[in-house]
Amino acid sequence: MSEETLSSKAVFKGDLFSVRIDEIRLSDGSTSTREIVEHSDAVVVVPIDRSGNILLVKQYRRAAGKDLLELPAGGVEPGENPLETVRRELQEEIGYLPNKIISMGGFYASPGYNTEYLHLYLASDLAPAKLHAEDTDSIEVVPVPIKSITDYIKSGKICDAKSVAGILYYMFLK
Repeated sequence: MSEETLSSKAVFKGDLFSVRIDEIRLSDGSTSTREIVEHSDAVVVVPIDRSGNILLVKQYRRAAGKDLLELPAGGVEPGENPLETVRRELQEEIGYLPNKIISMGGFYASPGYNTEYLHLYLASDLAPAKLHAEDTDSIEVVPVPIKSITDYIKSGKICDAKSVAGILYYMFLK
């Protein structure tokens, strides 16, 4: 089932995302509106170090108002393919480059109002690389043993959706 778009109006354009309002016709003939956040695709990476730890990043998130433990992630730049994004993001956020990258599929961040699709990857055989970004001074790399990772989720130490989904997906595949 789909909704017929009657009109679409851009109401905000920022550096990270845009917002539009669509007027739509529902299957019963009535009309409604949808507020849509347009966001580029992104990657989420489960990086495994040689000791079998998942490398998380701890950073302050203004919208949440606190530090969060997350999987490395970032937006796919125009003209960049997701594999290039994986390499760039890992170098920027954790100071490693992966020699092995495996696609694990993907998922929508919040499809009720957001266009962002998250490509999920497993990265291993990590080689140290110079951190290569402007704002990495506020990022702390936190290695977590795989045997402890579900406890981090259950306790709320890991509480952002992309990290929970990515880690659980990995745990079911391994």
